Amino acid sequence: MTPGRKVVVSVATSADGYIARKDGAVEWLDRPRPRGDYGMPAFMRSVDTVLWGRKTYEMALGFGQAARAGIGHARNCVFSTRPPASMAPGFELVREPLPEFMRALRAREGRDVWVMGGAGLIASLLDVGEVDAIVVHVVPVLIGEGIPLLAPQHRLVPLRLASVREFADGVVRLHYLVPRHARRNES
Repeated sequence: MTPGRKVVVSVATSADGYIARKDGAVEWLDRPRPRGDYGMPAFMRSVDTVLWGRKTYEMALGFGQAARAGIGHARNCVFSTRPPASMAPGFELVREPLPEFMRALRAREGRDVWVMGGAGLIASLLDVGEVDAIVVHVVPVLIGEGIPLLAPQHRLVPLRLASVREFADGVVRLHYLVPRHARRNES
């Protein structure tokens, strides 16, 4: 891996731990944002690759033209066991097994890697030891049910709190590190 290059899950959740409603809707994220947009512009500059699960990719396509090219400056990789019939410009379908893809990605020079979501991809990356940090923006709203941050499965991944930041609108950013010993491929 390039020294300093990290694989970072960065997502927003409701206060009750959901990344979206059961149907994928995220209207509860539509809210006035504080100055600096929770640090997202700086974060976006720190990444050059974005990893998308198929459902997250398909939801992004529904958000309009701006989302159709992915994160413009970055390589946009979509993972799926049931790939879409075609890929939108700016996205590439990953066909190789996750461990092999991540080994090759980490061997490349570059900036950090953003795991956009969703729950299945995040869980799969954690399960193969390929996450270095998890940044969760907890939005002060309860939605009652939805898609959890992680796809359910029996697991235990210890995290180390790196920082907590509260924003004026009540959003709290929790930044966790996944300790080296907790990552299977590096233990």
